[in-house]
Amino acid sequence: MAATERQLDLITLGRSCIDLYGEQVGGRLEDMMSFAKYIGGSPTNTAVGASRLGLRSGLLTRVGADHFGRFIREQLVREGVSTQGVLEDGERLTALVFLGIRDPDTFPLIFYRENCADMALEAHDVDPDFIGSAGALLINGTHLSRPNVFDASLRACEIARAAGARIVFDIDYRPVLWGLTGKDAGENRFVAHDAVTARLQEVLPLCDLIVGTEEEVHILGGTTDTIAALRAIREKTSALLVCKRGAQGCSVFPGAIPDRLDEGVVGRGFKVEVFNVLGAGDAFMAGFLRGWLRDEALHVCCEYGNACGAIVVSRHGCSPAMPTWEELQLFLQETARPFRLRDDAELEHVHWASTRAGRWDELTVLAMDHRSQFEALCEQVGADPARIVQFKTLALKAVDRLAKGDPRFGVLLDGRYGMRGLEAAADRPYWIGRPIELPGSCPLEFESSADVATEIATWPANHVIKCLAFYHPDDAQDLRERQERQLLRLQDAARKTRHELLVEIIASRNGAVDDTTVSRVMQRLYDLGMKPDWWKLEPNESPQAWDHIERTIAANDPRCRGVVLLGLSAPEEELIASFDAAASTPIVKGFAVGRTIFADAAEKWLAGKIDDESAIADLSRRLSVLVDAWRAAKTRVAVAAGEAG
Repeated sequence: MAATERQLDLITLGRSCIDLYGEQVGGRLEDMMSFAKYIGGSPTNTAVGASRLGLRSGLLTRVGADHFGRFIREQLVREGVSTQGVLEDGERLTALVFLGIRDPDTFPLIFYRENCADMALEAHDVDPDFIGSAGALLINGTHLSRPNVFDASLRACEIARAAGARIVFDIDYRPVLWGLTGKDAGENRFVAHDAVTARLQEVLPLCDLIVGTEEEVHILGGTTDTIAALRAIREKTSALLVCKRGAQGCSVFPGAIPDRLDEGVVGRGFKVEVFNVLGAGDAFMAGFLRGWLRDEALHVCCEYGNACGAIVVSRHGCSPAMPTWEELQLFLQETARPFRLRDDAELEHVHWASTRAGRWDELTVLAMDHRSQFEALCEQVGADPARIVQFKTLALKAVDRLAKGDPRFGVLLDGRYGMRGLEAAADRPYWIGRPIELPGSCPLEFESSADVATEIATWPANHVIKCLAFYHPDDAQDLRERQERQLLRLQDAARKTRHELLVEIIASRNGAVDDTTVSRVMQRLYDLGMKPDWWKLEPNESPQAWDHIERTIAANDPRCRGVVLLGLSAPEEELIASFDAAASTPIVKGFAVGRTIFADAAEKWLAGKIDDESAIADLSRRLSVLVDAWRAAKTRVAVAAGEAG
């Protein structure tokens, strides 16, 4: 297959597991109390890192027919990694790794890999068409430690070579995975062993690029003298040799090995605080390959690798810490980065915004997160408030009836009365929002514990935090400052728990509104460091107001996902009339409307005048009217733009 016809730049082969990272830092693994779940395994991390840097990557591995295997698949899809080679093993479980961060030099690891799925890979699992679709194949040392995975790796290399692809060898030496240490010594990086050296050296004639740390070079070369080890490797292969040197960057040897490591090709290094070395090598590999597979100069490849490694050592986790191409370019442009890199607000925001899953050019949401309004309605019709829970389960059914799986739709439900609906939504592809504010509070209070982070840490990852603030730019200073402190606390919590944040602003309750009122609110919050993923704003028929809003977002956070309109209980006709002005503004993606849609059905259902089916039909119909009206408004804007052009 000609290079121009290849579907992928890179396929990685080998380990794919779940990393369970201790969230408490500075103590023993025995004393860690909670763990963050990420996809892991060196080849999997590299595939993710390469994809984020713009390479078309794929993975060949096995995962269990279990929840974790499905998570790996789903996350790879979100990352843009081909899962064609991710095979399901019905007899074995997905591997696990428990990891901790104790101090800058100590990172305890426990591998749960007994009879795991990825180590059951066989030569017959290697699809020639899949391997032949890539310009390069990466194999790793762990998958040379057992006969079946050794055979699978060699079979893949043979196919790749025949197809004209390049072979990359990540030495990836973990003595515990070769049975050379106790199972509690997963962090041990080096145990000399002649049989392991001999096994690893069998693949050297096949390789075009070999990458490893000094310890890994030692095991591959059969000596703890790094230069001697590199020369021993060179005797068996003409491959490009890359020796990773931690904080000192790397040294690359395209030909004969000189007397000193510093005499190899090097790239710019980066001095940052080491928070977590785990995953840094995989990030280096992804960065180096981004240059090497695009035929960049070797010093540029080194710079990419060094920079990616520096970024990842500053963060928690392996695969989620991998930088994107946009982020890498930003990092390389700026020289005045803080030593404690994760304190760089700009870089961290670009990382967050460029790694979020999904994209919405349109979003139409049935908002039924109201609590006090439903309670008042029950009092009005004499209904038991316990019935609110049952009515809110109808929201998802109404959306589903109209959307039929279209991910441009969503639901906004609360945890107090809408939990059954939130639980059911977990199996649907829709956008899910969930409120955090205490209804009607001004100044803003949270409907949770005093520490909002402990509340949202219990929420599933796909729940978008929605927070309504009654905020006017001309509010009294003490009121503004109290609300701003709450919003900043919430954003900090959202980032630390990895939840998206939607900030809803209602200014009209606190004062008069003109064309600049809402944009002034937004600018104030941006000036304080707020960068919500979404804004939810009041309808407005003024094109000038929307122009101010769009300009404010573009100037402060062009990576913002967008704006959705709220309804404010407006009559249907009035809300639809406001769509044209909003639809002419590209940053407005749709709406999240509630009482305009559900008020009539809720009153009748709670009063016992209609049944579930009638309520679902009414909710779906009213939602459909607004969706059709929004799409018609967008079409009119597009037509007008086309005629003007």
